[in-house]
Amino acid sequence: MTHPTVCGPNLRTFSIESPLAAVFIIRTIGGYMAGLKHWAAFAALGLSTFAHADTSLLNVSYDVTRELYKDIDTAFIADYKQKNGETLSVRQSHGASSAQALSVMQGLQADVVTMNQPNDIDLLVERGGLVPANWRTHFPNNAVPYTTTMVFLVRAGNPKNIKDWSDLARPGVQVVIANPKTSGNGRYAYLAAWGYKKQQGATDQQAQAFEKAIFKNVPVLDTGGRGATTTFTQRGIGDVLVTFENEVALMDTGAGTGAGGKDFSAVYPSVSLLAEPPVAVVDKVVDKRGTRKQAQAYLQYLWTPAAQEIIAQHHLRPRNAEVLAKHASEFKPIKTFTVEQVFGNWQKAQQTHFADGGTFDQVIVDKN
Repeated sequence: MTHPTVCGPNLRTFSIESPLAAVFIIRTIGGYMAGLKHWAAFAALGLSTFAHADTSLLNVSYDVTRELYKDIDTAFIADYKQKNGETLSVRQSHGASSAQALSVMQGLQADVVTMNQPNDIDLLVERGGLVPANWRTHFPNNAVPYTTTMVFLVRAGNPKNIKDWSDLARPGVQVVIANPKTSGNGRYAYLAAWGYKKQQGATDQQAQAFEKAIFKNVPVLDTGGRGATTTFTQRGIGDVLVTFENEVALMDTGAGTGAGGKDFSAVYPSVSLLAEPPVAVVDKVVDKRGTRKQAQAYLQYLWTPAAQEIIAQHHLRPRNAEVLAKHASEFKPIKTFTVEQVFGNWQKAQQTHFADGGTFDQVIVDKN
């Protein structure tokens, strides 16, 4: 689902859930690119109805960062006004990461993209040159302002006694995971499970069999991470949700009452995949709109102590060492591995596992 919102004077919001839903229906019947083109045109038309300040920016992001960027935007707008005397507004568009990247490629006028995996930004390099090939060098930490990892959310009392990745493959356990074909969240979950098995000494064939056992337990594949959270917490489907640590933290109620009057708790597996969500300025858009200065400042702001504090408050692991140390008690230690360590790089992981005919397609074909 995608929800553009705007921060700044004359706050207005609207929802365009149904067009994105239509995109995925169209994709299913083989018209994916055509559907995205139509959705992008709709989005561009709808976004033009927003009230403008002196300058407006559009941040196209993945779907579990709504709350984060709402607070970032408010702080950035005030900071930029104080330093430059210019009133900005920042609009947000959120949805499944890869679908968001494709809609930018098809014409959605994003000044900046804040995705959850580099492949989605590389797509904008490869198709149309919207982003320069060296985008990783434009900001610190390879353009990754924070990290997170994949953990579990279980129901009150953890009735299925879920402790590690191996428990997701047990018969009788229902697992909620976003679709790896459309969601970076889902890809991180899939690769985390694969990496867990490989670190135990498994062959690729054994790792794929492990994935088959897990996905046999998946009752529904939502298009994005927030949709998967809704399925688990509000629709009452599943025994365990696999998602980003920050999303789990929002729902981890301990002894309290969580979403929909239900109780949920976080479970940290023995090892997981380090998630490194990158950001980039969309060069062709900012040069066309004359917003390069503001877009660059917006993303650079993410590394300031003030923004890093907001990032930590939203349960994401900040890059700033002092801010991270201040919040150390809020982040449970967990052993992590990177995509590069297990899969070589994101391009290889994408081609092997998520391209047409890759291991994920083979897993799903054999799901039932």
